[in-house]
Amino acid sequence: MHKSRIAVCLLGLFLNSASAFSDHPVVRTSNGSVSGIAQSGLQMFLGIPYAQPPVGELRWRPPHPAKPWRGVRRADNYGAICEQKYNAGDNGVGALPKSEDCLTLNVFAPAQAKGAPVMFWIHGGGFVNGSGTAALYDGSALARQGVVVVTINYRLGRFGFFAHPALTAEAIGTPVGNYGLMDMIAALKWVEKNIARFGGNPKQVTIFGESAGGVAVNDLMVSPAARGLFIRAIVQSGLGREPAVPLAVAEKAGEDFATAVGLSRASAADLRKLTADDILKAKDPDILAGGGSIADGQILPMSPMEAFSKGLQANVPYIVGFTSLEFPLPAATLGDALNKILPGDQRERVAANYPTPESFETHMFSDLLFNEPALALARLHAANRKPTWVYQFSVLSAAAPPLLKGAPHASERQYVFQTLKTSPWPTDANDAKQAEVMSAYWTAFARTGDPNGAGRLEWPRYDVQKNELLDFTNEGPVVMSVPRAAAMKAISALHDIKRSE
Repeated sequence: MHKSRIAVCLLGLFLNSASAFSDHPVVRTSNGSVSGIAQSGLQMFLGIPYAQPPVGELRWRPPHPAKPWRGVRRADNYGAICEQKYNAGDNGVGALPKSEDCLTLNVFAPAQAKGAPVMFWIHGGGFVNGSGTAALYDGSALARQGVVVVTINYRLGRFGFFAHPALTAEAIGTPVGNYGLMDMIAALKWVEKNIARFGGNPKQVTIFGESAGGVAVNDLMVSPAARGLFIRAIVQSGLGREPAVPLAVAEKAGEDFATAVGLSRASAADLRKLTADDILKAKDPDILAGGGSIADGQILPMSPMEAFSKGLQANVPYIVGFTSLEFPLPAATLGDALNKILPGDQRERVAANYPTPESFETHMFSDLLFNEPALALARLHAANRKPTWVYQFSVLSAAAPPLLKGAPHASERQYVFQTLKTSPWPTDANDAKQAEVMSAYWTAFARTGDPNGAGRLEWPRYDVQKNELLDFTNEGPVVMSVPRAAAMKAISALHDIKRSE
């Protein structure tokens, strides 16, 4: 009788405990157990460290695996965003606090997931701001479509993309410079090792990112260190022709920075003694002069465009695209910047291929930096018989500012994630409908490597001869010829000439 009472009591305790923890699911990772949040058929685990804090002696070093912990670590709040000049008005940044101790990731999974495809998001922000914690990147809506979503923080600005001769000298064969990219690779390795415990399939990972995040996706496509960590890739407005800055150029930029903060003969130890504020006070680094991806010979052997042209990119299905008006900056307002990008004689040659002078004024900057490079990468990828799809995003909410003549840079993000509440302007039922459509293509691609299916309009693979893309419009997706094709061809021809010189 006594034993049976004990058994009943223990059973009651177990049931009560199970009930208490039903809202806080526990998963054991390779570093220790984490307790997340169960909500509306989903499980969310926030702020999981995937690497040690890159502080002190670990600043400007490759990420070290997170140290194990005892007990159950709470994973019900986002971690700190990475150090940056905080911009509260940017919906891609996320909430404070900020810290160098920021290498965390977040997992959104269906409650009963098992072997689900994984979507690994890399945020944008010019490699100087942003985070994976922003409400804009809440993975819940995507997870409800049967995928596991992972969002990450990675080191930014000079914390993440920085070179200096003193750091190179001490590295002795260890990669230098691309610390932000190394963080992404470390997070992908964490996914490979742990995501099955959250219901994901580590052999079915899609990487996707926007703007600088799209640049990073292209970088990972050509990085030997990332090979085999993903099997599909989506690039949203990811530039494409930006060079990978030579290590020597990045080191010179690093020396200039050190001199500016009073360390003209800096040692690695001197640099690490700088406070985060010391580093942030300086002008943000130029993404084209050492403030972005660095051709270090290890993590990034060469620029994505060069690697794609040689067929050295990952052999994976690939979606690439842009918005209909990435940057609505009239050519006349760009001044000297335009002359550097497109000198006068070249400008006239390109302008002659636009249907009207107004079209050139409106679209030239977007075409040069985003649209033509995306098409060039698609052309090179498809030429190697690799499955490729191209899109244009043209949805513009009825409440958008009337001066906008097309969908601006980054406006597709809240449609992909179905997080329209984070939009900078009000949205309506039609926006929600178009968001459902777009995210359905994205999750289908993550599941099968093909965005088509389930009664959606057939999105044709990119064919150089047909030169078609899928345009996401206010009325739904439509297949159309690449806009301003003659101008795109003229821009490509200019790059071909420069490469042959």
